Amino acid sequence: MNYWPLAGIAIVVLGFALRFNPLLVVVSAALATGVLAGLDPLAVIAALGKAFNDNRYISVTWIILPVIGLLERYGLQQRARTVIEGMRGATMGKLLVAYLAFRQLASALGMKDIGGHAQAVRPLVAPMAEAAAVKTHGDLPEGARDEVKAMAAATDNVGLFFGEDIFFAIASILLIQGVFEAAGYPLTPLELSVWAIPTALAAFAIHAGRILAFDRRLGRAGR
Repeated sequence: MNYWPLAGIAIVVLGFALRFNPLLVVVSAALATGVLAGLDPLAVIAALGKAFNDNRYISVTWIILPVIGLLERYGLQQRARTVIEGMRGATMGKLLVAYLAFRQLASALGMKDIGGHAQAVRPLVAPMAEAAAVKTHGDLPEGARDEVKAMAAATDNVGLFFGEDIFFAIASILLIQGVFEAAGYPLTPLELSVWAIPTALAAFAIHAGRILAFDRRLGRAGR
């Protein structure tokens, strides 16, 4: 048995231990493993290129995150707060209920990646909700501000979780269909999606009530 291809593991361990560029370390380890296994270097490079092309949607995620970080650095959160402060009648409760409705509807149409904690809640929704709460109830203690941010994150979770099952091509619906079919109950994805609508409406009503009750509680605490 040829153990030389395992040298790629040693290259990864050594490269990370010496804190070299991770991309350079991984590519070097892949090239070394391929060449030591008897593959042509061009074939190894072609395989790397094919893997990157087949999974390029994963790379897009890591490209978006630095962009959001740069936007935050140059005042995205401050601009979000300014917009809310200039809106008449804007409250934290109304804002989060509106975002909950948007998140559920978008997820129900299959656009579940429009929102999210990294790309929407942290840079936009949470600062806007915090600004609306301060505008309505006055200055808040640090603990109350953290609760507002947590409610913004929870709103995103509820909207996504109960909205995406309405979209019949989502993985969770296909999984449920497979389980029912294995148990002898053949159902179409569309039938399962239709039955997800009452649950989504109930989740919206319950969480919207929680948001509005939380907003009122902040008002009483601020007096």
